Amino acid sequence: MQSSISAAVPATADGHDDANKRRLFVICVCALVTTSMSFILRGGIAQDLQTTYFDAIDKAHAAGMVGSALGAVFLTFAATLAFGSPLIDAVGMRNVLLICAGSFISGTTLVITADKISSGSGVYTIVWIGMLLAGIGWGCSEAVINPLTTTLYPKEKTHKLNVLHAWWPGGIIIGGVLGEIVRMSDMSWRLKFAFIMAPALLLLVLLAGAKFPKTERAAAGVPAKEMLTAIIRPGFLVWFIAMFLTSASELVPGQWVDFTLTRTLHMQGIWLLIYVAGMMFVMRHFAGTMVHKLSSVGLLWVSSLLAAIGLVLLSIANSPVMGFVAATIWGTGVCYMWPTMLAAASERYPRGGAFAMGMIGSAGSLSILFFLPFIGSKFDETAARVAGGVEKFKALAEGSPAMEAAKTVAAQESFQFVARLPVILLVVFGLVWLNDRRNGGFKPEKL
Repeated sequence: MQSSISAAVPATADGHDDANKRRLFVICVCALVTTSMSFILRGGIAQDLQTTYFDAIDKAHAAGMVGSALGAVFLTFAATLAFGSPLIDAVGMRNVLLICAGSFISGTTLVITADKISSGSGVYTIVWIGMLLAGIGWGCSEAVINPLTTTLYPKEKTHKLNVLHAWWPGGIIIGGVLGEIVRMSDMSWRLKFAFIMAPALLLLVLLAGAKFPKTERAAAGVPAKEMLTAIIRPGFLVWFIAMFLTSASELVPGQWVDFTLTRTLHMQGIWLLIYVAGMMFVMRHFAGTMVHKLSSVGLLWVSSLLAAIGLVLLSIANSPVMGFVAATIWGTGVCYMWPTMLAAASERYPRGGAFAMGMIGSAGSLSILFFLPFIGSKFDETAARVAGGVEKFKALAEGSPAMEAAKTVAAQESFQFVARLPVILLVVFGLVWLNDRRNGGFKPEKL
């Protein structure tokens, strides 16, 4: 991994002679791969959590419990990112990333040993705590890697953030393939989930002796008071709300693909997510070209259009071929959303520094915290409705035609609901885009 990156990245950062630019970028990549492997493997064990842990607690609400447990990650992700981002210069980027690695290792351990630690409803509590720790790890990662990248590449923020975040789908591919190897080998899902620890341990090794620069905001001498003031501007609120919707358009389907689409597409849904991840890994390396042609907000508008179309098609796809066509459109749509939203915040509100980027990322995580359990509950309600009521659903045998029919309809309606979100974004980004063009085009603010 290091060799492919190092060939394209200069050894030192402009204005940061003491920082090893190449090593810092590799550290950012490793932290992001850890978080994305955690993301894909969490989604990959959703069904296992239900059947191994939660069905025994409450079968009728087991999917909702899965959604709540997976959503717990985003609770601490949001809190860590929101409150930790403005403190990274004081605490130190290296220390924050040490917490990142430790949180992923401890959280993963709790999830795979939950039934050894407790029993009954206590198992859910242990899993939930494990997911909370994973959220802390994710929040610490995002709090550092995004402002660090914009500090190292102040003139190429959108492009370099997209190149960095190409390793989000890169980690999904790694984690997804490893997970499928375990599944096809009939090995335990616990082993599959334990793979998260590998990049976390590598991160600990890479951090030894690494030297980190000040963030762009701190290096420019912008005081903390101005950083706080920047995020209460009305325009920033628009981007905060937009991130709430872009994140849900991308990450909610990603967590539910294996759980829901496996039964509607008649194939293992995780392969669809791996395919989309491969697309995104390649496409994010060309973000600079796309932004040059469309502008950041123009790219986000086109992304929202494709995401909405793709999600509708995923909801009605009933074969592998239709699934791949729909996933191609959806994946192209959501490809640039997260990194471009972060770059837009940094370009439009640079005085907000790491805090502004952290708040945008926090909006994304709060979105998933809300939508993931909501979609899980809607899935349960729809399945019970199709089956003729909660009691009739409980009486259905697992894997029976009636059970599969109920869950198929529930899966389709789940994706149809999420498809409404990028439609709202078409209006939001459209208005911002028109306003920018009316004012002669957007020019990034420089410190």
